[in-house]
Amino acid sequence: MAAAVIASPAPARRADLARTIDALFTAPDAGETRALLVWHNGTLVAERYAPGYGPDTRFLGWSMAKSVTGVMIGMLVADGRLRLDDPVPIPAWQRPGDPRGEVTLRYLLQMRSGLRHVEAGDPPYRSDEVRMLFLDGRDDMAAYAEAQPLQHDPGRTWVYSTNTSVILADLAARVLAPGGTADIRRRAVLDYLRTRLFDPAGMRSATPEFDAAGTLIGGSMIHATARDWGRFGEMLRRRGVAGGVQLVPRQWIDFMATPNPQEAQYGATLWLNRRATHGAASLFPDQGPADLVACEGHLGQFVLVSRSRGLVVVRLGMTPEDRLDKVAARLGDIVALFRL
Repeated sequence: MAAAVIASPAPARRADLARTIDALFTAPDAGETRALLVWHNGTLVAERYAPGYGPDTRFLGWSMAKSVTGVMIGMLVADGRLRLDDPVPIPAWQRPGDPRGEVTLRYLLQMRSGLRHVEAGDPPYRSDEVRMLFLDGRDDMAAYAEAQPLQHDPGRTWVYSTNTSVILADLAARVLAPGGTADIRRRAVLDYLRTRLFDPAGMRSATPEFDAAGTLIGGSMIHATARDWGRFGEMLRRRGVAGGVQLVPRQWIDFMATPNPQEAQYGATLWLNRRATHGAASLFPDQGPADLVACEGHLGQFVLVSRSRGLVVVRLGMTPEDRLDKVAARLGDIVALFRL
């Protein structure tokens, strides 16, 4: 299926955009692209799906769920239910002498809690996110994540952690349904997401998953159509506005997009188009705009957002981790077509 370039500011750019999108679907080094959508200044200008997928397909966002969880936490902070720089209200951490009592909400959002964690380990079954999601932690994921001891002083070390976002989701359930059963916790968080985010943003396909304890699997398990992932990106591009309503404070979106002190390419549940403090860059800092941020998920899920370019790009598919740099580079080629 050829790229459907719906509109473009210039005819020459339209042809370039079609070719660049086609290359993402056909390049053997980019894995399998299943959906690619581009919005420019709020208008959908390109949309293409692989055979078997379409506008009604719900795609698992994997770790793009972390950014949704981050927005939900921002709403709860704005509501006065949580405080960014207070120790998080987890009773086990508040016992006298427990050093985890120094962990704040800010540290969790910026992945610098200090909790012991191994992400994407080898072999996989020794990875903490695999153990939490599928093995000994699967029935009560927050309990597994919150039972981990400190490995580093809180705030001092950046460690990417899917489990941390489950802790954040548990905090949401604790304040929305204190002392509630698993079903009450699930319904309280789902109702909050639907009424405060999904419905106002037009994300009516968004379907989150919960564990047996009623905790949102906030690090990896939210499904939505490609267009609805794009609507989430548009809300970020508009600094928290959707449908003319300020869903989350502008200052919170700015906080999410600000480099944290321990890793320049990561803000607070968002990736940033910056050179990495540790390891390789996740995006394309030598090519794209400095204000570009991204929701990223396992196997090459991306929502790219640039306010300066008026741009939202959604790519969904399945690409091995060792080839994601090829996907990022080709997404950078798309972004480059929309220069100032």
